[in-house]
Amino acid sequence: MTTQLTRMRGRGETTRNVIGWMRVLALLLICSTLCFTYVFFTFLPSSPNIVPWRRNTSFKNSMLHPLPGVWISSTNGRLGNQMGAYAALYGLAQMNGRQAYLSVNSANELGEIFQLTLPRLPENENKDFNNFLLHDWLEESYEHISPMRVHLTGYLNSWTFYDRYRDAILREFTFRPVIRETADTFLRSVAAKSSSQLSGANMTFVGVHVRRGDYVRTMQDVWKGVVADAQYLIKAMTHMRGRHPDSVFVVASDDVTWCRQNINVSRGDVYFAADGIPNASPGQDLAVLAACNHTIMTIGTFGFWAGYLSGGDVIYLDKYVLPNSRFLKVFRYEAFYLPHWKGIPANSSALKND
Repeated sequence: MTTQLTRMRGRGETTRNVIGWMRVLALLLICSTLCFTYVFFTFLPSSPNIVPWRRNTSFKNSMLHPLPGVWISSTNGRLGNQMGAYAALYGLAQMNGRQAYLSVNSANELGEIFQLTLPRLPENENKDFNNFLLHDWLEESYEHISPMRVHLTGYLNSWTFYDRYRDAILREFTFRPVIRETADTFLRSVAAKSSSQLSGANMTFVGVHVRRGDYVRTMQDVWKGVVADAQYLIKAMTHMRGRHPDSVFVVASDDVTWCRQNINVSRGDVYFAADGIPNASPGQDLAVLAACNHTIMTIGTFGFWAGYLSGGDVIYLDKYVLPNSRFLKVFRYEAFYLPHWKGIPANSSALKND
C-alpha cells in the first residue's frame, strides 16, 4: 500500500512539473509574441510606398529626431525657375535619401503661393554646404550624391529630376485657397459668358501662355533664337480645336497688348485673364492656367509649369534656336518638354546661321 501511494505521489509530482513547465513556455511564447508585435508595428512605415524621410514631420520633431542630410536649392529666377529648383530638390533628395529643406528665398517666394510641406531651413543650419552645380538634365551620378550637406545650384528646370514623383510634386504645388478661389471665380465667369455665346457647347478650357518680355531680345541677340509668333499660335489653336471642338481659350501673358493684336478673337472663344483679374500676380495667372484642361505654351518655365500642373494635352514651341546656338550647351529639348507633349517647330527663317 505504501509503495503504491509513493508511486502515485511520484506521478502527481511529475504531472505538476510538466504543467509548470508548460505554463512557463506559454508565458514565454506570449511575451515573445507581444514583443514581436510591438517592434513590427512600431517600425513598419505607415505608407510603404513613401521613403521614410518624406513623412510629414514638423520642424520641431525633425530637430528632435534628425533625418539624414541637409539639402537645399536656390535660384535668382522668377516663379517658373523657383518651382523648377524646388521640384528638382525634392526629387534628387528623394533619390538620395536625404532631408530637403526650404531655403529662405524659396520659402518667401513659393510659400505665399503653394501649400508646401518641406520644412524651412533653421537659421543655425545655413552654413557649411557643398555647392553642387547641376546640368539641366538628370545624369546617373546625380542619383548617388555622397555629401550630406548639399546646396543644389544651376537652372534646374528638367522633368527628369522629379517626374517619377509626379503625384507628390502635384501635391506640393497645391495653390493656397485664396489664389485658387480667384482663379475659379474667373473661370466660372468665362464659362457663363461662353455658354451664352456658344449655345449647346460643352466647354474645354485651354490655357494659353505667351512669354515675350525680355525674351524677345535675348533669344535673338544672345541665343540665336526666336519667340512664338502669331502663326505659331494660329497653328496651336487650330490643332486644339481639331482635338477638342468645344475649346475655349484663356490667355495669360507678360505682353497682353501684343496678344490682343495678334490673336483672333472673332470666334468668341478667346478670353484674356487680364480682363477678369486686373493686375494679376504671377501666382494668380498660373492658377488660372493650371485649372484649365489643356495648355498651349510658347517658351519658358512659367508656361512649362502651366502645362505640367494642368495635366492635359500640351503644345509647345519647338526648335526655336539655331543648331549652332550656345543655348543648346545648357539646354536639351528632350529633357525640358515631356515626351508625350506636342511640339510645333518655330519659324526661324529670319535668323542668320553664322
